[in-house]
Amino acid sequence: MPLLVLKIDVDTCRGTLEGVPALVRLLQRHGAQASFLFSLGPDHTGWALKRAFRPGFFSKVSRTSVLEHYGLKTLSYGVLLPAPDIGRRGAAAMRAVRDAGFECGVHTWDHVVWQDNVRKRDAAWTSATMQKSWQRFEEIFGAAPATHGAAGWQMNEHAFARLDALGIAYSSDSRELLREDGSLARADAGPYRLRAGQAIMQCLQMPTTLPTLDELLGRSVAGRALTTGNVADFLLELSAAPRDHVYTLHAELEGQKLAPIFDKLLSGWRSQGYTLASMARYHQTLDPAQLPVRALQWGELPGRSGELVLA
Repeated sequence: MPLLVLKIDVDTCRGTLEGVPALVRLLQRHGAQASFLFSLGPDHTGWALKRAFRPGFFSKVSRTSVLEHYGLKTLSYGVLLPAPDIGRRGAAAMRAVRDAGFECGVHTWDHVVWQDNVRKRDAAWTSATMQKSWQRFEEIFGAAPATHGAAGWQMNEHAFARLDALGIAYSSDSRELLREDGSLARADAGPYRLRAGQAIMQCLQMPTTLPTLDELLGRSVAGRALTTGNVADFLLELSAAPRDHVYTLHAELEGQKLAPIFDKLLSGWRSQGYTLASMARYHQTLDPAQLPVRALQWGELPGRSGELVLA
């Protein structure tokens, strides 16, 4: 059976304390596996307001009701309120995920700082920032992380090299190119080995292959207005042809007010014949020698502002 890999990005303190436990319960009810990738340092969500100057930012904010999903308190962190330390406040919630049998990995140290800065930072900054994440993960779980997924799909060559140095065998730091209708732009989409500069990385990349809810809601796609009432059906249409997929969801969205949509997706993917899997399970099926090598590249995706790493 094809795999539908569930990659859960946990960006905020609220997402860790509220969204994550709700997702664990929902996944258990469906007998689904998934990989939870945690932000482990300060929650500076309020600093993201400076993205207001990016093209397309206001459009996305208005479509996805950021205030509704993240809450005024979270949007004030680092601006009107001190930034909470997610790793310290959420350590018990994170360990509960592991104890429930789910894979846990690293998302980032400080989500906003990484997403807005890493592309232009040097090796020293990149290594130091990633080291803080690794150290905190080991403090919480008593073991090194097995996997990683970049905040905002933002990386640099130093970060990819650092994954190799840390012994990460598989990661999900990039996106597959999508057409305006959300479908995959090429037939050979899927896992690959990355060429960054002159080096070919050992860490296998598992790019996200489906659009995310925040990229779809409120948009009109092929004349079809996507709402909370029909977006699950739209995504299920995209996954109707059997093939392995990676779907990125967010604890702040699918783990809270958009949980009914995710519930419908899980049932739908089961009905389509998918095994709902973790990144670790996906890695077990891959032969590195059979994977293509792709160069590091950047580009835009429909419904998302700014450039990100593309497969």
